[in-house]
Amino acid sequence: MTTMPLSPPTAAKKSHLTTIHGITITDDYFWLRERENPEVLAHLHAENTYTQQVMAHTQELQEELYKEMRAKIKETDMTFPDKMGDYYYYSRTEQGQQYPIYCRSFGAPDAAEEIVLDVNQLAAEYAYFFLGTLKISPCQNYLAYSYDVDGSEYFHISVKNLIDGTILEHTIKDTHGTAEWLSDSNGFIYTLLDEQFRPYKVLFHEIAAPQSEDRVLFHDTDEAFFIDVHKSKDSKYIFVQTASSTTSEVWYISAQAPLDELRCITPRNHGHEYYAESKDNTLFIMSNDNAKNFRIMQTTIENTSINSWQEVWAHNEHQRLQWIELFDEKMVICYRRAGLQRLYITDYSFGNGIEIPMPEQTFSLSAGRNFDSSSPFYRCHYTSPITPASVIDISFDDYALHTRKTTEVQGYVPENYCVESHTVTAEDGTEIPLTVLMHKDFVRDGSHPCLLYGYGSYGISMPDRFSSNIFSLLDRGFCYALAHIRGGGEHGEQWHDQGKMLEKINTFTDFIACADYLTKNLCTQPKKMVIEGGSAGGLLMGAVTNLRPDLCKAVVAHVPFVDVIN
Repeated sequence: MTTMPLSPPTAAKKSHLTTIHGITITDDYFWLRERENPEVLAHLHAENTYTQQVMAHTQELQEELYKEMRAKIKETDMTFPDKMGDYYYYSRTEQGQQYPIYCRSFGAPDAAEEIVLDVNQLAAEYAYFFLGTLKISPCQNYLAYSYDVDGSEYFHISVKNLIDGTILEHTIKDTHGTAEWLSDSNGFIYTLLDEQFRPYKVLFHEIAAPQSEDRVLFHDTDEAFFIDVHKSKDSKYIFVQTASSTTSEVWYISAQAPLDELRCITPRNHGHEYYAESKDNTLFIMSNDNAKNFRIMQTTIENTSINSWQEVWAHNEHQRLQWIELFDEKMVICYRRAGLQRLYITDYSFGNGIEIPMPEQTFSLSAGRNFDSSSPFYRCHYTSPITPASVIDISFDDYALHTRKTTEVQGYVPENYCVESHTVTAEDGTEIPLTVLMHKDFVRDGSHPCLLYGYGSYGISMPDRFSSNIFSLLDRGFCYALAHIRGGGEHGEQWHDQGKMLEKINTFTDFIACADYLTKNLCTQPKKMVIEGGSAGGLLMGAVTNLRPDLCKAVVAHVPFVDVIN
């Protein structure tokens, strides 16, 4: 490194006052929001230059790590095909190409390939390109796809004719990126964003017409509510879900053309969250009415009044319902208990269901693309800290697990690593789960560095999943730890409530307790501890660093919310 002392650039302070609820607050750095301001750009360039100078002595290591991490990735690969009608859909990647190529084959997985969308070709003309949603029309002749070309998160939606390969003339702008086709494949429903990036309107777009002719189906004027749309698995209804952080409301419409008016299942009532799915003309509703961790209710599409709802799955204070999927003969219910997701499969009598056992003590699950309601199996995605992402089918006949594909990680030897589940006692006596990953030869003598990650917000659980990059740390003597702190959703809604608003301090002290536990149990020491969090986890980083500046040697804060009011 240079012998010259390095000083970080200092941004100028320019007072900016904002009055909220009669209280005036100051933001001296409000001016840094002006992206095109030459002063802002000059400051950013100075920050980058300073970073390059400070990190110059690590350049060789950076290159080594980059090559090592990239070498683990099998660049030429393909996903396991998902069946939709007579087609099998999959994506593949090619060495040297940055984006996936989406494909399909007719009649059999190994039949002749048809390219649905080559994202590399789409992205070629842009400096930035992010693909959003891909939705195949019911006739399977059209593809609606969304994309962001400037990082603004305002998505365009275009339609491709899969018969002749042409892109239709009209592109929709300023959308949230979601789309649901009507049954006749002549148009779809989508959501529009306002200036605050809020999905606030639902519109119908006819693919042969310009966006200016799109019909508004729903407009939520409450700025606290965000809209989403999804279609039932049997394709009979489209649901419009509008929700704030504490309240939700669901509207529905037949997916048949011509469109009727949207109908509300039950009007919003502060504190009541509910989410609906349908099978034929029966509604199954996940509701937190008198059920903090949610229960499942049933009613008919003709009588959706809350007074008509009947309970079919009772509330359980020890497990939080996550989602339900409805097949012709079976219902799949996902809930989280003791920090882990569980899958329960039952018929519609709800009398002979079974919880599906998983092969490892800690893991993470997500739903697969189960297009067909008459499918004989449920497809899900499975991973753990030492098991790469896998596609698993669970048979509805005997509930056996069939692994269809596990992502190949080149050079990875799972037997070289171990994962442990620990329990940390917080300041108030609450037991906090802590996942620790290390090399099998790790010695607990306190001499090793440690990276501790945390989030703890919005009721979002931190999944115990695989990341090939982490093993470059483990191979160099690190241990990696994930703190499942309050504010997240690992132990249901109560876990979230105990880490928000006036109880938010628990999120911070839980994380500190986890760091101290790692030190006291000889995994590491403060001068070799690195802590990391992003977004709301960046808020965690700011709070912890101020509460306990002696806790660690370094802090990695991604897009941190450290001045929440401003």
